[in-house]
Amino acid sequence: MPVATRAFRTALAFCAAALALPVDAATAGKPFAPADVFGLAYASDPIVDPAGERVYYLRHTMDALKDRRRANLWTVGADGSGHRPLTTGPRSLSNPALSPDGRRIAYVDADDVGRQIFVQWVEGGERAQLTRVAHTPRRLAWSPDGRWLAFTMLVPYEPTVLGELPAKPEGAEWAPPPVIVERSVFRNDGTGPRPYGFQHVFVIPAEGGSPRQLTRGDYEHDGGLAWTADSQALIVSANRGEDWETNPANTDLFHVPLDGGAMTRLTDREGPDSGPVVSPDGKAVAWTGWDDRRLGYHRSRLYVMGLDGSGRRELLPDLDRAIEAPRWSADGKRLFFRYDDRGDTVLAATDLAGGLEQLAAGLGGTTIGRPYAGAAFAVGGGDRFAYTAGDTARPADIAVGRRGGDGVRKVTALNENLLGHRELARVEERWVTSGADGRDIQAWVALPPGFDPSKQYPMILEIHGGPFTNYGFRFSAEVQLYAAQGYVVLYVNPRGSTSYGEDFGNLIHHAYPGRDYDDLMAAVDAVIDEGYVDPEQLFVTGGSGGGVLTAWIVGKTDRFRAAVVAKPVINWASFVLTADMAPYFARYWFPAMPWEDPEGYWARSPLSLVGNVTTPTMLLTGEADLRTPISESEQYYQALKLRGVETALVRMPGAFHSIAKRPSQLAGKVAAVLAWFERYGADGS
Repeated sequence: MPVATRAFRTALAFCAAALALPVDAATAGKPFAPADVFGLAYASDPIVDPAGERVYYLRHTMDALKDRRRANLWTVGADGSGHRPLTTGPRSLSNPALSPDGRRIAYVDADDVGRQIFVQWVEGGERAQLTRVAHTPRRLAWSPDGRWLAFTMLVPYEPTVLGELPAKPEGAEWAPPPVIVERSVFRNDGTGPRPYGFQHVFVIPAEGGSPRQLTRGDYEHDGGLAWTADSQALIVSANRGEDWETNPANTDLFHVPLDGGAMTRLTDREGPDSGPVVSPDGKAVAWTGWDDRRLGYHRSRLYVMGLDGSGRRELLPDLDRAIEAPRWSADGKRLFFRYDDRGDTVLAATDLAGGLEQLAAGLGGTTIGRPYAGAAFAVGGGDRFAYTAGDTARPADIAVGRRGGDGVRKVTALNENLLGHRELARVEERWVTSGADGRDIQAWVALPPGFDPSKQYPMILEIHGGPFTNYGFRFSAEVQLYAAQGYVVLYVNPRGSTSYGEDFGNLIHHAYPGRDYDDLMAAVDAVIDEGYVDPEQLFVTGGSGGGVLTAWIVGKTDRFRAAVVAKPVINWASFVLTADMAPYFARYWFPAMPWEDPEGYWARSPLSLVGNVTTPTMLLTGEADLRTPISESEQYYQALKLRGVETALVRMPGAFHSIAKRPSQLAGKVAAVLAWFERYGADGS
């Protein structure tokens, strides 16, 4: 059968046609459609002012003409009043930071040469550009006295040159000179070739002036920074170990004086110490990290110590969840933080005695494509907090509450004029029993619009990546688009998923893929038993780690009519030696190097099962993917071709691992998947 059937070509071209489709009253009540992807919006990066009265946030929208996501700064009252933009136009702001007095906001925006630091006055709207630098500033942080902005930025060095070329004749057009690679990590997914240099800490006067570099040396200083209460120093997370290149997660905290004095190490252990925050009275530092046991999954833990590094202790050691983004309350009596729990994200607080208090659930909605975790929160005056709130029917809005108050409320409705006029898939939670060992496994079923339980529907099993991550009760454009075409969509958190504790996550340690296959099949069987799924119309897809499991599944069973393996790992040995983060993967995901244990790598590789595959299987990947390089997909494609299995290779031009980062590519990905399933469904087989 030719790869480009009419249905296949039509579906792939639909994403381009979607740009011209208006969203108007004529489409009200219809299912979610590819054109609607370009109308989505979501909130991120909330900030609460010192009075606890106003919230600032980034509002992300889709630019259909440029096929890009945009971000502008908006503000809304804690009571929902006064919702208005502070910036407009085709901007892509990032790193917003409110000054201690609440009068100015710093952020990163583009000028004609690159991304720079700007400061904008909240009331008058005046805007000043503080930098004009060659490399992008990151991690903006105001000093408590409002006089300084700290940030990190690349400091380049001259790359290695081997040999000398003869002088180039005037006007000659020679090839670029050779590029000499001597670093373990020399490229990064999402950005491409890694520039020659290290991230260092800088400060710049908030009123304008020249940036001044505070840290030195051939080390990365990019694990977070925080000012001391007296505005005279910074607490910085950096990897300054001798083995920094092959042990990238081993960061420590350092005290860095503003006057350029010597750095002082505050922590010294094997494992990461990052995300420092200093208490308002300046006496304590809180941060997250873990002791390195070379596990596939370590849950991040919450620590506190004195400003000089004394009295280090762990808070909430019995909370078997990964603690993220600690923030001090304004009075310094407690720490707010978030953690994932059974496919949900929770906002919580603890006092320094370790008492746990849950404040809100349902944080999320910042990952548009698939139902991954992704959330942000902030704390301001009077223990007022704001966070990104989402569910299966809406991406992230801003919700506001107060510790000790009478609940939370959403103060934005960014997608109501679009999604309020669409009939969306209803998503329901399920718990199933795994056949591997009787373990309880959490899953969700998206029921197509107009669902009738007396009928039988085709079903797509959609598998998350990671593998150490989680799906949940969150909005997913891809799930909605699949359901809109009449599919029941099943997604699962099999063993290895996060948000169920460290032991559950490490059930796949040095054993992935494996019994997670049994978890997925148990979920499929449980939904079939409910009676509304046609067992002869099963399809499977997944991306990254989900692509690994999809390829593993079709090597284990022929029960699925068709499969789409997206951005997979097919051969673990070639992956570890070609992925952008080879030192990390080799250190944490395997007990030995590929040449030391070739049989172990091969036994876990889906390519080892390709001789069993009869399921029509399409490969889909970004051409610029550096996390799971396209060579992984190409290996599997050629193996299937050599075996005579029906296959196709869909290459997304210019796309890194995050295929769906551009709106048209999200629509194009879904169109290709649906066309492949249509080809081999009941009407196409």
